[in-house]
Amino acid sequence: MLKSRLFWKIFAAYAMLTLVSATVLVSVLSKRQQDIVAQRVTQQLHDSAVLLRDDMADVFQEGPDGELQATLKRLGEMTSSRMTLLTKDGRVLGDSIEDPAEMESQWNRLEISRARTNEFGVARRLNPAAGIPMMYVALRVGERENPVGFVRVGMSMESVHTQVASMQRLILITAALVSLAAIMFTYIVVGRIIRPLATLTQAAKLIAGGSIQQEVEVSSRDELGVLAESFNSMSRQLAARIDELQRKSEELAGHGERLGTVLGGMVEGVLAVDRDQRILFANRAAHGLLEFATHDVEGRPIWEAVRNPAIQELVRKSLETSTQDRVELELARTQSIVELSATRLPGEPCPGVILVLYDVTELRRLENIRQQFVSNVSHELKTPLTAIQAYAETLLGGAIDDPEHNRQFLRRIEEQADRLHALILDLLRLARIESGENAFALTAVSLGEAAEACVEEHQAIAETKQLTLITQPASSPICVLADAEALRTILDNLIENAINYTPAGGQVQVRWRMENSQALLEVQDTGVGIAEEHRTRIFERFYRADNARSRQLGGTGLGLSIVKHLALEFGGGIEMASELGKGSTFTVRLPLA
Repeated sequence: MLKSRLFWKIFAAYAMLTLVSATVLVSVLSKRQQDIVAQRVTQQLHDSAVLLRDDMADVFQEGPDGELQATLKRLGEMTSSRMTLLTKDGRVLGDSIEDPAEMESQWNRLEISRARTNEFGVARRLNPAAGIPMMYVALRVGERENPVGFVRVGMSMESVHTQVASMQRLILITAALVSLAAIMFTYIVVGRIIRPLATLTQAAKLIAGGSIQQEVEVSSRDELGVLAESFNSMSRQLAARIDELQRKSEELAGHGERLGTVLGGMVEGVLAVDRDQRILFANRAAHGLLEFATHDVEGRPIWEAVRNPAIQELVRKSLETSTQDRVELELARTQSIVELSATRLPGEPCPGVILVLYDVTELRRLENIRQQFVSNVSHELKTPLTAIQAYAETLLGGAIDDPEHNRQFLRRIEEQADRLHALILDLLRLARIESGENAFALTAVSLGEAAEACVEEHQAIAETKQLTLITQPASSPICVLADAEALRTILDNLIENAINYTPAGGQVQVRWRMENSQALLEVQDTGVGIAEEHRTRIFERFYRADNARSRQLGGTGLGLSIVKHLALEFGGGIEMASELGKGSTFTVRLPLA
C-alpha cells in the first residue's frame, strides 16, 4: 500500500485537507473582501459619476466655460477622486487634475469603450504618471445611437490594496505555522502535478512562437497523461492544418499575381472604385487613357485622380442604380475617344463599381473615313451618270436630229461612260489589293527599264502640255522584287499626276537609286504643290486637294491610294514632300530583288 501511487495521492490529499481548506477559506475571504471593497468603490464612483453627469448637463449642451476646471477640481477634492468630462469623440473638455489641452484623446480607453455600448464602463489600470493603481467608472451622456459625451470618475486603489495585503500577511503567517509539518508532502504532490503542466506550458509557448510541431512526454496515466496525449494530437493536427493554409495562401497569392498580370496586360482600361468612390485598382491601360493627376491613385477619391465630371457622374449613378451604364466621351488631354462601361458589384449596400474603358478613337476615325468614302463614291458615280442622263435626255428631246450637235453630245456621253468605267475599274483594283485577292507574282523587275518605258510612253503628253519630262537613272542597274504590271501602275499614276498638276513650262523628273538596302523611286515635279492641311490625307481614297481641277483633268481620286497599297503589298512604302507653289516629290521605297 505504501508503494501505491494512488494511496499517496489520497493520503496526501487528506493530510493536507485542513491546510488546503484553511488556505482556500482565507483566500476566498480575502478575495471576497477585495470584491466587496471594490464593489463599494465602484458604487461610490458610479454615484459620483451620476451626480457629475446631472450637474454638468449644461456643459455638454453649451460647451465648457472658464470655471469648469475649478469646479471639477473642487468636486474632486471633496470626493477624493479624479473627475473628467469628455466629448463624444473622446476629447477632454475638463479634468480635475490635468490641463485638458495637454491630455490626449481618451477614445480608446477601456471604460469609454464599454460606456459607449453599456451606458457605463469600469476599468482598472496604473496611472502612467504616478504609477498608482486606479479604478475608473465612465458614464455615457445621451442615447447610445447619438451620445453627446461622457463623464468619468477615477479613484486610487492603494487603500484597497493595503487592506488586501494586510489580510494576505495574516493568511501567510497562519499558513506557514500550519504547513510546517506537511510541507514535504505538499512539495511532492504539487511537484508531481506541476512538472507535467510546466512541460505542457513550455510546449504551448513554443507553438505560439512559431515552432508548431511540438510533442510532450508525460508518463502519468491519469488525466494529465490524457491531457498530454490530447496536446500531442492537437499539435499534429495544427501543424497539418497550418501547412494546408500556407499552401492555399500560396495558391491564392499565385492566383492574385496572375489576375494582376492579366488585368495589367489588358488593352482595355480597368478601374475599380469602392462605395466611397475611392480607387481600389487601376491597370496600366487605365493610367494611359485617363492620365491621372497623380501616379499613385489607389486609395484616392476618383474626383481627385480623374477630374472629369462625366466619369464622376457615371460612378455616382452606377452606385445608386443597378443598371449597367455606358457612356462615350472625348478626353481633353489626349484627344482620345473613350467608351466607358460601368458595372455595379453585387451586394447590399453596393461595395463598389468596376469601370472598363475602351479606346475607340481609331474605330471612330475609321467610321468617319468610311462615311466619307461612301459619300465620295456616291458623288463620283453620280457625276458621270448625271451628265450621261442629261445628254441622253437632250438627244431624246430632239437634238438627235440636229446634225451640228448630236455627234458632240454622243462624244460627251462616251467620255463620261469612259470616266465611269475607269472609276469602277480603279475601285475593283483597289478592293482586290486591300482584300489580298490579287496574288502578285513577285519577281525580279528592272526598275530602270520600267521607268524608262513609262516615261517614253508619257513623253508625247508632256510635250503637248509644254512640259519637260526627264529621267535620272541610277549609277548601276537596280532590280526590285515586285510585280511588273503593278510596278507599271505605280509609275503611270505618279507620272500622270505630276504631268496633270504641273503648269506649262514646268519640269517632271523621274529618278531611281539605292539607299539602305532598298530601291528608291522618286517622281518630282515643279507643279502647284500641296497645302500642309491636305498632306496627311492625300493617300486616302477620293481625297483631292483641289476638287475642281482634279475632276477637270479626269482623275478618279484613287491613283495615290492604289500606289500606296501596291507599295505596301511589295513590302515597301511611299512618302511625300511638297511645298505650295513649288512642287511635290513622291518617293516609293521597294525591296531589292
